[in-house]
Formats: sequence, C-alpha cells, structure tokens
Amino acid sequence: MDSPSRTIASAQQAPIGFVEFVTLAAALMALTALGIDSMLPALPAIGTSLSVESANHRQFVITAFLIGFGTAQLLYGPLSDRYGRRPVLLVALGFYVTTSGIAAISGSFALLLVARVAMGTAAAGSRVVTVAMVRDCYAGRAMARVMSLVFIVFMAAPIFAPAVGQAILAAGGSWRTIFWGCGVIAAAVGLWFALRMPETLGTGERQPLRAARVIGDYGTMLRDRAAVGYTIATGLLSGALFGFIGSIQQVMSDVFHRPELLTPVFAGVAGTMAIGSFLNSRIVMRLGTRVISHTALTLLTLVAAIHLAVTLLGLETLWSFAVLQALMMACFGLATSNFSAMAMEKMGAIAGTASSLQGFVTTLVGALIGAAIGQAFDGSTVPLYSGFLLMGGLSVAVVAITERGRMFRPS
Repeated sequence: MDSPSRTIASAQQAPIGFVEFVTLAAALMALTALGIDSMLPALPAIGTSLSVESANHRQFVITAFLIGFGTAQLLYGPLSDRYGRRPVLLVALGFYVTTSGIAAISGSFALLLVARVAMGTAAAGSRVVTVAMVRDCYAGRAMARVMSLVFIVFMAAPIFAPAVGQAILAAGGSWRTIFWGCGVIAAAVGLWFALRMPETLGTGERQPLRAARVIGDYGTMLRDRAAVGYTIATGLLSGALFGFIGSIQQVMSDVFHRPELLTPVFAGVAGTMAIGSFLNSRIVMRLGTRVISHTALTLLTLVAAIHLAVTLLGLETLWSFAVLQALMMACFGLATSNFSAMAMEKMGAIAGTASSLQGFVTTLVGALIGAAIGQAFDGSTVPLYSGFLLMGGLSVAVVAITERGRMFRPS
C-alpha cells in the first residue's frame, strides 16, 4: 500500500493505481457539481420556506456558490504550491463539510446565501488542487486523456445529484436534508483521499509563499498565449453552461409545464457531456487536442444557432429542447476537457498557482455571464440560447486569435 508521505518527482504517472486515481480525482471535482445540481429541484421549496417570492431571485442560491467558488481559487493554488496538495485539500474538504451544515440550518435567505458563498469557497479547493495533482502526474495529450476520464465520472454528479434531491423531497424530506447529504458525501471523499492519496508535489518542487513569487507566477501564466486564450474561451462557455443550470428549473416549469421531468431531462443532457469526454479519451492521443476541441466548439456554436432559430420560429418542443441541448453539451465536454489541458500544458512548474488563476477567471467570468443569462429569463428559452450562441461565437473568435488563425491543426 502506498504511504501518504510518499512524493513523486516526475510527471507521467499517478502515485496510486490509474483507475483509482481517476475516480478519486473525479469524486473530488464532483463535489462542486454536487453543491450546485442537487439544489435544482429544491429551489421552489427553498423560496417558499425562506419567503423568496421571485423565481429569478432563487437562482442566487446557485450564483452565490459560484462567486465563492471563483474568487477563492486564487488562494488555493499558491497555498498548495507552498505547503503541498494534501494538507490544503484536506482543510478545504473539512470546510466544505462545515459550511454544508451551516447552509442546512439557515433560518433566512440572507444567511443561506452567505453559507453558499462559503460552501463555494471550500469547493474551490477541490477543483484547484485536483487539477494541480493531475498536472503533477501527467502532461500534454496524456493529461487531456486523464482529464477526459475524470470528466466522465465527474459528469455522473449532474446526472444523479438532482435525482437525489428530488427523491428527498418526494419522500417528504426537507431541502435542508440535501445540504446535510452534501456534507456527508464530502466527508466520505475526504476520508478516501486522506487514506489513499500520497503527496504529488515533492518538497524540492515547492514554491515560497511570497507575494512577489505569486505575482511573478501569475505573470508567467498571463504571458503564455495558449494559457490565456483557452482560459478565456472556457470562461465564456462556462457562462452559457451556468446560464442553463440557473434557468433549467424555470424552463421545465414555466416553458414546458413539466416540472416533474426536470430530473430525467437534466440527467439526459448532462449524460451527453460524459459521453463527449469518454469519446475524447479514446481519440485524443491519435487526433490531438486542437483538432477535437476546435471542431467541437464550431459544432456547438452551429447547434446553438439552430436552436435559437427553432425557438424564434415558435417550433420549440420539449423534445427539440432536450435533443439540441444534449448535442451542445456533448460538444461542450469535448471542447473544455481539451481546453483545460492546453491551458495547463506549459504550467508544470507552477501548476497550483496557474490552476488557481485559470479557475478564478473561468468561474468568475462564467458566474457573471450565467447570472445575466439566468436573470434575463422571460418565460421562454430565447435568452438562454441567445446566450449560448453569443458565447460560442465569442469563444470561436478567442480561439482563432489564440491560434493566430491556424485552427484545427493536429499538434
């Protein structure tokens, strides 16, 4: 059995079995999705319990989490580069458990939002440190393959989390029970990590925790064309995704009048993201990250244009919504898993700090865009798919600039 104190000095293999490493990394990152998606069926109940009359205002339960998640990522990278991955992640997981409990006992909507910001702050640690651990162990196309496999398991959370929340409510449980459940799951994942995952950052590779060093590392990342370009593109696409997550409960209730189908529709759509990531893991070593991600991004934008046209022509049905959204999510999975790898490709020496800055940008940009899309909900899917089309088009432009017009090239 591997000792938790063991370190690895070179990137190209995980310190535990490959399958366990991928599954654990996915479970750690899935705590973010769990903290968001399990809430979706409970938004009306939360609104009723805490006297939130506007349905659009209930979306702040999601937005508050994302704000905390985005801003806190700036802290975790430098801390994990200085003290190692294990101690920083264990503290973050303990904070996740604590803040889940605070959210569960909140007696007002204001306190709940504060707890959700804190909960997002805790979840940021699992995202930043996990990406840094993957980069400690793998690079290039190999990292893209690992990230794709991580996303397959990671996407199980959006599939099952709303179902768990819905089941709790259907059984007569409270929305508060959902938060208690998040805390229990985080505690279980934390125990698994503590017992099985060794440190991946050797003591000789650690960076001093000085403002000049951190700012210098940020500068290193900001001078890398691929890191900046693909981080911005991921943030834009994340904005469309967060707009969908924030709006989906109202879309199912107010547009299609089938709130009981929220869980299966959401699961079906999220499932295609996992399929896209699985497909990527099988073909990325052969085709390369750019060919796959650029093609997927172009297709996502085209499907968004088709979906918006269908909506504006008054032809939108529940089936067209589910099918076209699923196609876009498959493209999203193919594109973003490769974008993450390309943004981190030259960041091995400062993986934690680079991951934190990239996560901060992608999440905060995504959260603000997603909130704008969600608050524009007007009883139709027009704002949602206008957002997808705009973000897809802007992402294509950013990627084209990043690659100096040489898109779809194999290397």
